[in-house]
Amino acid sequence: MKKNNAKAKMLRGELAIGGEVNLGSLLSTENVADMGFDFISVDNQHGSWNELTTMQAFRNSALYGVTPMTRVRTNEYSTIGRMLDMGALGLIIPMVETSEQAQAAVDATRYPPEGKRSGGNFATSFHGENYFEEANDEIFLSIQIETALGLNNAKEIMSTKGIDGCWIGPFDLAESLGIPFNSPEHFDAIEHIINVCKETNKIPGISCGPPNFSTDQWIEKGCLFVTAGNDQMWMIDGAKNTIKELQRYWQPNNSATPKSY
Repeated sequence: MKKNNAKAKMLRGELAIGGEVNLGSLLSTENVADMGFDFISVDNQHGSWNELTTMQAFRNSALYGVTPMTRVRTNEYSTIGRMLDMGALGLIIPMVETSEQAQAAVDATRYPPEGKRSGGNFATSFHGENYFEEANDEIFLSIQIETALGLNNAKEIMSTKGIDGCWIGPFDLAESLGIPFNSPEHFDAIEHIINVCKETNKIPGISCGPPNFSTDQWIEKGCLFVTAGNDQMWMIDGAKNTIKELQRYWQPNNSATPKSY
């Protein structure tokens, strides 16, 4: 089986940076994969993807030597198994709040005896031979701590055997705690989760979106599993920058903005 290079880097203590793809576009996925990221996260929780396009996005990423990952919609046995059977080598499980929920994610991800994953793998041939024998070692399983309850249970969650890391959800975390985004209290909560990951020998990670939520401070705090934005964000930011440059010569068509539905 081909190696999960992003996971291997993180296990060596090296930084792995990825890009998220939300638009449901295979061409966009190829373009992002060609940028040099360590992994691509196909966002099935908030993105515009179906099963067929998700499976092809995994393949497109792998063809560029980029680890295909996905954030699943729910922490549910068949949902997780389906993503793995379609070729994901990394999983992000949202809204994990208890050790029981973390264990459920492990059970769905790992083949016995480490878990309870079912034996189907209809679209994993592009990862090479010996998939069943090596998948448990190569698949990267990350949960998300992004609620007040998850924060309170962080030590128990991250102590779960079979979890590789935590991809912190900073936006939902601030909302759940009822504190301002980017406030000192917000940063303290994030840093607590990072420290718990280190204490439990798990890989700390975080979702970033410069310039509103910079990667720098969290990489310096020890995050090794970092996303630096998504295709939709980059497209919008690129268009805004282009329009700003052209405003020296041209007035934007403000009527292009829909006023109502």
